[in-house]
Amino acid sequence: MKLLTHLVAAISLCAVSTVVLAQQYPTKPIKLIIPFPPAGATDVLGRAIAQKLSESLGQQVVVENRPGAGSTIGADAVAKAAPDGYTLLLASGSITIAANLYKKLSFDPAKSFAPISLVGHVPHMLVAHPSLPANTVKELIALAKSKPGKLNAASQGNGTLSHMELELFKDAAGVDLVHIPYKGSSNAMNDLLAGNVSLFFDSVTSSLPMVRNGKLKALGVVGPKRLSFAPDIPTISEGGVAGFDAANWFAMMAPAGTPKDIILLLNGHVAKALAAPDVRQRLAAQGAVLEGSTPDEVSALIKSDMVRWAKVVSVAGIKIE
Repeated sequence: MKLLTHLVAAISLCAVSTVVLAQQYPTKPIKLIIPFPPAGATDVLGRAIAQKLSESLGQQVVVENRPGAGSTIGADAVAKAAPDGYTLLLASGSITIAANLYKKLSFDPAKSFAPISLVGHVPHMLVAHPSLPANTVKELIALAKSKPGKLNAASQGNGTLSHMELELFKDAAGVDLVHIPYKGSSNAMNDLLAGNVSLFFDSVTSSLPMVRNGKLKALGVVGPKRLSFAPDIPTISEGGVAGFDAANWFAMMAPAGTPKDIILLLNGHVAKALAAPDVRQRLAAQGAVLEGSTPDEVSALIKSDMVRWAKVVSVAGIKIE
């Protein structure tokens, strides 16, 4: 009986400590790790939200870019961080892809994190260097079939969404394109602008401005319908690859074990940041579609995506050590 009494007391003390922690939180700066380089869609989105969180939480939210290995380097750092709410991750769907690619992945997207909220999604499009003698998806397919293995396409890195989109396109269109992986969108974009690569599945956040100023040309939008802010650009489905789609979502997460009160507190502040008119206007102009959620909705999305990408990786025969 004495042991049971001590156990109940310990549990009660832990519960009280958790509540006190949440009430005092935050008492120091918070680190938001973005697993991609600066200037890409994830970075633009993360920095805008971090600024608003700093204002509403009364503590600075410091952005730290940790790119590489299909976003797994940054995700791994957060998975191993103390579950105290002071290290957060702006994750993308890339982590659910990585779970199906890396045999020695040190974390489980569905178990190693405590989801906070969905942040939104950013549509992708297939863009090309102006020198490529193809202005539509149909023309690209014809060109690629006439030159198998001669055209190259960049990606944000092995295991990223842009890599998966490329593999999906190759399989669906029946073409042979050479995959050139980079460490993030900005590095790939620089080489595309220089003409060192011909194609790139990239977010509209970073690619659309380049299309509008004539430095790149858009071949097609990834998704079921045209973009409301760029109705002149057809979908890839319209170009002859029926049903071509891939969701590009972003969510804020903490290490597994982070107190629920802190998760709920952060969920409320993220919702507030997403509702801010200046944030919505600035990010909408860059192609971001902001959308919050409950922590449970993020968990469900991660689980369904892991199943979806397992099938794609298997069909494409992609392997990354």
